[in-house]
Amino acid sequence: MSATSLTNEPPEEPVGLLEGIRTTRAIRRYRDEPVPSEVLREILFAATRAPSGSNRQPFRMIVLTDGPNAAEAKRLIAESARRIWGVKRETDAYDSGSGAEASSPKARTARALQEYVDHFERVPVLILACLARYRAPNSFEGASVYPACQNILLAARALGYGGVLTGFHFGAEAALRELLGMPDEVFMAATITLGRPRGRHGAVRRRPMGELVYEETWGASAPWAVDLPGTEHTSAGPPRAG
Repeated sequence: MSATSLTNEPPEEPVGLLEGIRTTRAIRRYRDEPVPSEVLREILFAATRAPSGSNRQPFRMIVLTDGPNAAEAKRLIAESARRIWGVKRETDAYDSGSGAEASSPKARTARALQEYVDHFERVPVLILACLARYRAPNSFEGASVYPACQNILLAARALGYGGVLTGFHFGAEAALRELLGMPDEVFMAATITLGRPRGRHGAVRRRPMGELVYEETWGASAPWAVDLPGTEHTSAGPPRAG
């Protein structure tokens, strides 16, 4: 089934896999319209194709759209999101330094995040990505749930939708467990919101490849680790060793 047949939008250029990876931005602003169940089926099918440890598929996705539990879950996470973002905005000094310049990337990010948390209750789709633990928690267990989360975001991009992964549920976890009847052994790994973007996808900006990819020795940039022509970069993140 094609993206066009699912979305009732004008035909778009097909999104190849590598192009999708290069252009799947964090989408936090959505049109006020539902995501069709056929689109959700395609997106969540992609999630179920993700790899996991020993191929046990211990990940579980709770999809919340417009039912009573969805409304309450969105409300709970919205309150948590506003608290968490308020603290982060202050401690990470989003409003000082370059953040004081309205056109700076830092200031634009702050505005986008503020709008996102202010209107969180209205997100079209909320997905709680979970891990049904079958052994004691360990440092590698995220490998059995987060690939499915990335598949969700890539599939949404391919179908003309967008989303973002957050941890805003952490401040409301107890209430969410009670609301959704979630067993204690289930780990809530992430919150993903989805919808039709207000705006557009575009090339993501990251650190230069040479700073992130080494060859043979720690810190030794590979000579072939050169970004594609036209790649835009960011200075976000901690300072890199020289």
